[in-house]
Amino acid sequence: MRTAVVWDALEAALADGPRDVVDLGGGTGGFAVRLAESGHRVRVVDPSPDALASLGRRAQEADLEVSGLQGDVTDLVEVVGAASADVVLCHGVLEVVDPVVALDHIGQVLRPGGLLSLVVGQRHAAVLARAMAGSFPQARALLDGLEPVDTRTGHRFVVGEIEKLLVDGGFSITAIHGVRVFTDLVPAALVDIEPGAAAALMDLERAVAGRPEYFPLATQLHLLARHA
Repeated sequence: MRTAVVWDALEAALADGPRDVVDLGGGTGGFAVRLAESGHRVRVVDPSPDALASLGRRAQEADLEVSGLQGDVTDLVEVVGAASADVVLCHGVLEVVDPVVALDHIGQVLRPGGLLSLVVGQRHAAVLARAMAGSFPQARALLDGLEPVDTRTGHRFVVGEIEKLLVDGGFSITAIHGVRVFTDLVPAALVDIEPGAAAALMDLERAVAGRPEYFPLATQLHLLARHA
């Protein structure tokens, strides 16, 4: 449920044939293995050797070939090569790195017209979550942009901010989706106990994912963008 909206958009964008995919910060291969199952040629770049070892075991168990490469956004071009990818996944990474540098390096590894799938944390939802948890000073600090960057969750973005970063980085945005608009607000017990609740919630998430008026409630934003 937490990634269904992202998968819907990504699979539709990649429906016309196998692609060379780089999953930046792809960890243990949650996206990479499924993409490889669909016939795509996937390389995962991650700084953690433990995560890459888990990726290798996961791919082996599925009888799939997925390359695991140790590195991060700073040496991405050296690790995978310039103009070597049709698609780059950057999910949950831009929050904890220099976004300008990251987008520049991603642009260098994409072939002309290549696709970026970007998932970032969304600030307004983080403010709401902190307020609902009773952390009112923290919510106010985050609202005002005064909170220090959390080493775990990092910087959160608003729509206009991430749009500007992409356009300034030479990308043309083709789609924006709100991810987990309601899922993180609905009590888990309700979804688990009520018959049909999980399916109905997922249907609701899909229904609002593309509606801009709901973006401020989304825990994450998913953007698809093409590089020149």
